[in-house]
Amino acid sequence: MISTIPLTQVSTEDAAAWHAVVAASLGNDLPAEPRPTFEQVHAQLTVAGRGNRRLLWLAKAADGEVVGVAGLRLFTSAGQSHLAELELHVAPHRRRSGVGSHLLATVVKAARDEQRRSLVAAAPGDGPSGAFGAARGFRRVLALDHLLLDVADADAAEADAEHPGYELTGWTGTVPDELAEAFAAAKNAMNDMPTGDMDYGSQSWTADRVRAMAEVLADRGDLLLTIAALAEGEIAGYTEIVIRAGETRRALQYDTVVVPAHRGHGLGLWVKAAMVRRLRAEQPGIVEIETDNAQDNTHMLAVNRRLGFRFHRSTHEYQLDLPTT
Repeated sequence: MISTIPLTQVSTEDAAAWHAVVAASLGNDLPAEPRPTFEQVHAQLTVAGRGNRRLLWLAKAADGEVVGVAGLRLFTSAGQSHLAELELHVAPHRRRSGVGSHLLATVVKAARDEQRRSLVAAAPGDGPSGAFGAARGFRRVLALDHLLLDVADADAAEADAEHPGYELTGWTGTVPDELAEAFAAAKNAMNDMPTGDMDYGSQSWTADRVRAMAEVLADRGDLLLTIAALAEGEIAGYTEIVIRAGETRRALQYDTVVVPAHRGHGLGLWVKAAMVRRLRAEQPGIVEIETDNAQDNTHMLAVNRRLGFRFHRSTHEYQLDLPTT
């Protein structure tokens, strides 16, 4: 007998149980990947996001053991109010016993109650998660390549290239006030990124929203680093790196964007090479960067390969189309 328990307030005990299931699940499915720490999971569960809200459930066996977890991220901005994102993990020793199906039914009902038309979820390119979703109506809508870069071996020579009319700047955490509006305008260029057949919608960035995003990361204890290319007061392109709280080895690539009017000048490679130089100088303990790109994003894949990124693994995004009334 499985009981599904909604979490309205997350206790330390709840977070520990959630962490145990996630660590075991990822350890089984992605054994070569670093496990999230308890502190990272606790922050993810307890620090409120911006532009979205989360619903959480624990699945408990008859003896009280937490054997599965599920989270539903509900996007709240106007361009994505139709969309929800699923996270679901089942303890490996309780798989194929109905736990995942029980949790998924709970999440799908909640998404429908929230008037969502699309539910998306990520699954490793190899492993049981994709087959689990496909058997329950999810269809594959996007394929991603995860790449790793050895910071010490990266070819960062492009950081020294001349780009007349452009200059590099950088910051830590929240964007400086004098650049906030320009940064928001540059972030809106993300709306043309490849999303395959996903019903992704669009995002609208403002100065307040970019500040809020940085505040969420800071509240989680994460470090946000940004390098940007400036052109007469505009941000022509930028790249962001996040080092999660407690991380001692791997940084995560967040956005890299070049505004359409400034494409074709090598700015993407320039800002990313400059970021490698910055990491070497400021974060010598970080030895690798992980990024992911849609497999049809040929331009950014080429930029990353120029730097020295190598293929690491693949992820597939799946979508369940929900009936609307």
